[in-house]
Formats: sequence, structure tokens, C-alpha cells
Amino acid sequence: MNHRNKDTVTGKTMKTIVLLMFSLLILLPVLIVVLASFKQMTELFVNPLGWPKTFSLDNYVVMFKEQSIGRYFGNSLIVTLSTIFCILLFASMLAYAIYRFSGWRSLVIYGLFAAGMMVPPQVNMIPIYKLVADLKLTNSLGGLIAVSIAIFMPVAVFILSGFMKSMPKEMIEAAAIDGCGEWQSYFRIVLPLSMSSISASAIFLSVMVWNDLLFPLLLINSESKKTLPLALLQFQGEFMTNFPVIFAGVIIASAPIVIAYIFLQRYFVEGVTAGSIKG
Repeated sequence: MNHRNKDTVTGKTMKTIVLLMFSLLILLPVLIVVLASFKQMTELFVNPLGWPKTFSLDNYVVMFKEQSIGRYFGNSLIVTLSTIFCILLFASMLAYAIYRFSGWRSLVIYGLFAAGMMVPPQVNMIPIYKLVADLKLTNSLGGLIAVSIAIFMPVAVFILSGFMKSMPKEMIEAAAIDGCGEWQSYFRIVLPLSMSSISASAIFLSVMVWNDLLFPLLLINSESKKTLPLALLQFQGEFMTNFPVIFAGVIIASAPIVIAYIFLQRYFVEGVTAGSIKG
């Protein structure tokens, strides 16, 4: 028995060591970027991995005052929030339709969106640009939002439909007996029970939309309409690049996603289905 306990303790210790090493591999580059954002150019080259002599906010001041990063931040915020709201609204409805339909109709709808995930968006760059240009939506945030919704919708449908298929249909049938129609069942039962998967989808899609560079680069050419990833490209010079300023921009661009994850991470550990059974 003692030998088993020793093996168990040894196994836990090894797992802890492996997790600590993995955490260091992730956190060290992040820490280096954060520290570099408080340094000046000369100090970064002299001491790239060390602690800054003084924590200067000059790089952040440059980003906000001289580079107008607040405007780019606002553009990214508008695109991301609008895209995520529309995707989650329509994807949850589509997932509910897949959940409620039976037979070939459910398979066809699900198959179409699954096929949309198999085709890389880079393959469709030319037809997408042609379509957006014909609709006169190039160089506009509305056109970028519409394209982002179309590109990332299959991912949300795939995640949400997978969760809804695990819900017992007896709940909907019982609600129907009590007089609930499809819309009432969707809003009162399905949506509350799906909040964990909706939140997970929101975080996952927010990272993809917020960090998307391909389609803003393809569709946006006006300085006032640029998003954050596209704007960060202009800080790279032909002969010299001010890395501390770029690192400050990276920290500013990463902050909203980190904050969103902190507030929504609790949904990942909630037993939503178990909670519905208890209720």
C-alpha cells in the first residue's frame, strides 16, 4: 500500500513538473514582450531579456498620441462585437434547427456548414473580393463585418450544434406540452442551457476575428478604417523597426481578449446539463 502511495505521489510530482515547464514556455515570451514594451530601443538591444531600468510609459503614449491607436482599437472593437453578436445569434438558431430537425434535413444543414469549415478562406479571396466590390462594400467596416460573419459562421454552428445534440429532447417535448412554441422553447430553455458553449464560442471566435489580418488587408485601404492588426503593420519600417512601440501595441491589442477570457472562463467549468437536470 505504501509502495502504491509513493507511486501516486511520484506521478503527481512529475505531472506538476511537466505542467510548470509548459507554463514557463508559454509565460516567458509573454513576460519578455511585456517588459520590452517599457524599454527604449537602445536598452532593448543592450539588455533584451533583462528587467527594465525604469518602467517608462513613453511607448504607450506614442501609440495613443502619435499613432492614433485608439481609433484602430475602436474599429477592431466595432468589427469584433458586431461579428460575434450576429454569428452567435444566427448560429444558435441554426444549431437549434439542426437539433430539432430529424433525418436528411438535419444532415444537409449540418453538412453544408461542416463543408464550409473544410475550405480555407484564403482559397476564396478573389471571389470574396469580387463579390464585396460588386456590392460596393470595399473599404468599409460593414463589408468587413459581413465577410467575417460568413467566414466564421461554420465554426460557431459546429460547436453549438454539437452541444445541443447532447441535450435531451424530452425537455422540449415537455415544454411543448405546457404550451411553449418553438421560439419560446428556444429563448427560455435552449439559450439559457447553451450559455457555456455560447461563451466558449464567443471567446474562440473573438480571438479569430480580433486577430484577423487577411481580410482587413484585403478589403480595407483607408487609414481611418484600419483595424488593430492591420495598423500594427505600419509600425514596421523598411530599414529600422521600433520594437518597443510595436510590443506596446501588441499588449494593447491583446488586453481585451485576456479581459474577456477572465470574465467568461467560469462558463467552461459549469455543468450546464447537470444543472438543468437538477432544475
